[in-house]
Order: sequence, then C-alpha cells, then structure tokens
Amino acid sequence: MDLSSITPALLLASLMVAATPILLAGIGELVVERAGVLNLGVEGMMITGAICGFAVTIETGSPLMGFVAAAAGGAGLALLFGALTQVALANQVASGLALTLFGLGLSSLLGQDYVGLKPVQTPAFKIPLLSDIPFLGRVLFSHDLMVYFGLGLVAAVWALLKYSRAGLILRAVGENHDAAHALGYKVVRIRILAIMFGGACAGLGGAYISLIRVPQWTEGMTSGAGWIALALVVFASWKPGRVLLGAWLFGGVTVLQLNLQAAGLAIPVEYLSMSPYLITILVLVIMSADKSRAPASLGRIFHASG
Repeated sequence: MDLSSITPALLLASLMVAATPILLAGIGELVVERAGVLNLGVEGMMITGAICGFAVTIETGSPLMGFVAAAAGGAGLALLFGALTQVALANQVASGLALTLFGLGLSSLLGQDYVGLKPVQTPAFKIPLLSDIPFLGRVLFSHDLMVYFGLGLVAAVWALLKYSRAGLILRAVGENHDAAHALGYKVVRIRILAIMFGGACAGLGGAYISLIRVPQWTEGMTSGAGWIALALVVFASWKPGRVLLGAWLFGGVTVLQLNLQAAGLAIPVEYLSMSPYLITILVLVIMSADKSRAPASLGRIFHASG
C-alpha cells in the first residue's frame, strides 16, 4: 500500500465536493421537517433534479440553466407531494415512498437519450488572493460556486430559524399546527412552501452529482444519497450546523475510502464502499444522544376545522 499518493490538501478539497449534494438535500429536508412534514421522497427529488439539470445543460450549454431546471424539477415533484399530503391529506410516509419510486422511474424515462453524453464543464471559482494561500487556498477557496452556495444556505437557514419572524412561524407550525392555525397562520400554505423549498434543494443536490461530481448521466446515480440526507436530519437533531458536520463526515469518509482503494489497501472493496454509510450513521447516532426532540407535529396530518 502506497499512502504517499494521498495528498492531504486534495483530500480535504474533495471532501467539500463530496459533501455538497448531501448537504443541499439535507438542509432542504431540515426546513421541511421543522415545518412538521416528513418527506421520504428526497431520493426521488434528487434523481429528478439530476436528470433535469443534466438534460437542460446538454440542450442549452449552460450549467446555470441546468441548476435552475434542477431546482424547478425537484420543486415540481415536491409540489405533487405537498398536494397529496396537505390538500388531499394522504399519509406522508406512503406518499414520500411513492414519490421516490416515481422519481426513479421518471428519471430513467427522461434520461434514455442522455446516456454517454458529457455536459459543459462547470468552472471552478477561485477567490482572488485567498485561493493563492498555500494549502488553505486549495482546500477552501478554489471550488465551484455551488460549494459556497451550500455553505451560505446552511448559514441562511440557521439565521432564519433562530432569529427571524418567518423562522419562528415555521417552527410554530412544526411544533403545534393547531395552535398556529388558531393564531391565524396559514398552516397548509406555509408547509407547501417549505416542501417546495426542500424539493428545490434536493434537485440542486442531484444536479450537483450529474453536472459536477460525476459529470455524466447514469440511471440511479444518486445511489442512496437522499436516504443519507434524511438520516442526517434526524440524527443531527434538526440543527443546521450538525447537518453540515454530518455531510462533511460522510464526504470525508467517502473520499478517504476511494483514496485507500487507489493506494491498494488490502481490505475487500465491498467493506470500504459501505464504510461511509456505517461510520456516518454511527457517529450521528452518538451526536443525537442529547435527546433533542423532534418537532412535535412531525408527520401528523393537519385538518383545518374552521
């Protein structure tokens, strides 16, 4: 085994890239769950975003338009989930699972003509002066814009939930939707907006995989990333900062196992491949030991009686 082939700066920079799709999907789902809705369709929205973003980028030659289309595709699928659960009052767990299956099938259908094609390369955004700093410049300041967008989104969601009136209303709806309704808040409207936001974030996460991390279209290429994002939200106790740490942990272990495979570590590849999932879940279970409570109305059907 030759560990000298592993470059620490490149390893940490790759960690940021590998964590971004999980981070985007996870922070979107956190907002949805803080509003009291459990959407298990994250995987379906991610894969739909992946094909929408890829197809539009191929057709227009613009990665920006691809990401916009991915957000729209994820939000559109989420709107279907919102209509089922908030208007038709369908079971959230069953609807979420159906959404995942629908998204996987839809993406397979839409992606038939795009297998083997390469999208326009999304350029890296090197921050002037900062990107020239030894080691730190490569690790922190030489990424594409979506990496920084993901970090900014985490900070924005944290500030929104903690300090803004909109965040207070969202949390109130998630904790006690009946009381929020009695105070005059539009519970269904708030939840549908939160669901669409979560869908847009999941779509962006999927497009990041198909346009940047693995710039190609392959059926089922999200490979369970949506389920990991769901686990991150729960085990991070519905806190944005912990979702960020969990995404970095998963990204770091994923990149490390790939580097160890390349270095010729004498461990069966199957064990290395499953290690990111096992280690992430184990650490996040430990992190959640503070018994932080889930939103009290999470998964409960709201029916406005008046």
